[in-house]
Amino acid sequence: MQRILFVALSFFCIAQGRAQTNLQRPKLVVGLMVDQMRWDYLYRYFDRFAPNGGFKRMLNNGFSCENAMIPYTPTYTGCGHSSVYTGSVPAINGIAGNYWWDKEKMRSVYCAEDNTVNTVGSKSSQGKMSPRNMLSTTIGDELKIATNFQSKVVGIAIKDRGGILPAGHSADAAYWYDNSVGDWITSDYYMKALPAWVNEFNNRKMVNKYYQDGWKLLYPATTYLQSTADEKDYEAKALNGNKFPYDLSAYAGKDFGKISTTPMGNSLTAEFAKAAILGEQLGADKITDLLAISFSSPDYLGHSYGPNSIEAEDGMLRLDQELGALFDFLDKKVGVGQYTVFLTADHGVANIPEFMTEHKIPGEEL
Repeated sequence: MQRILFVALSFFCIAQGRAQTNLQRPKLVVGLMVDQMRWDYLYRYFDRFAPNGGFKRMLNNGFSCENAMIPYTPTYTGCGHSSVYTGSVPAINGIAGNYWWDKEKMRSVYCAEDNTVNTVGSKSSQGKMSPRNMLSTTIGDELKIATNFQSKVVGIAIKDRGGILPAGHSADAAYWYDNSVGDWITSDYYMKALPAWVNEFNNRKMVNKYYQDGWKLLYPATTYLQSTADEKDYEAKALNGNKFPYDLSAYAGKDFGKISTTPMGNSLTAEFAKAAILGEQLGADKITDLLAISFSSPDYLGHSYGPNSIEAEDGMLRLDQELGALFDFLDKKVGVGQYTVFLTADHGVANIPEFMTEHKIPGEEL
């Protein structure tokens, strides 16, 4: 069984060892899923994480579950997200992979596909998605039931399945990124039109700004001691060139999908999450809300460059800063001591076979 990370940061205290008559509940629970983050990254990069960043804040002020395992296979994005938020396994929640063969339909089925719904927010077909293929309730569904549907539940991710499956069946909204237009969209499973705050966010065209800035290393190249050389033949040429600095300006206004394979995909997700907190007024009252955020870009980076790449390390160091900024935002908008955060991953990742061969370790591509 594969090991999985799970870290929780709790800013509200409940006295233990005696009966509670007036439980103090968080105004907001924020679930953070880091797609393809191995548990050892917490310690592999610990000395590199910023003192005021997200990972050290969680490890120093929260607690880490060091004996958590994934009791199923395969460990794909769809399975991981649904299993964490339903507390079950694919055999129970029905999400057996990102895709699986449906013997009744006699075709491959995508985990979040739903041809009965339509895209809201663009004219593409990327919004024909919903959680209907998932058979179990999620944390969000149970929270809705427990508060007589007064809680708000929202899911956000670049990947549609990363936003939809954690949010659950009765969510107020799930949003994902339409790489054909560079906007955040949803489906009419949730609503008939995008809220004004989403339209305002989309109108900012942040992806083009990220492209114009390009991707440079956060620190001097010589300090990336946990990574291989900057340019390896076995790395995919996912961006313009195959080494730092990456000039992304040619993609502005044209190829909105490339942002996913950069750390700025995490930045885009974090900024949209902040906008959702304000726009949906999450954590604004005493009734607990849930915001499920999935950071998809680490998975794109890992698949393209491998977990030992300088791209992957820089991505994780930048994500650390994004999480620190997100926690500061929550402190200000929801309140210190008024919210709870947990962080986990849907799956880990193995080393690239060519990397293993390079270091005389058994491994080959089948």
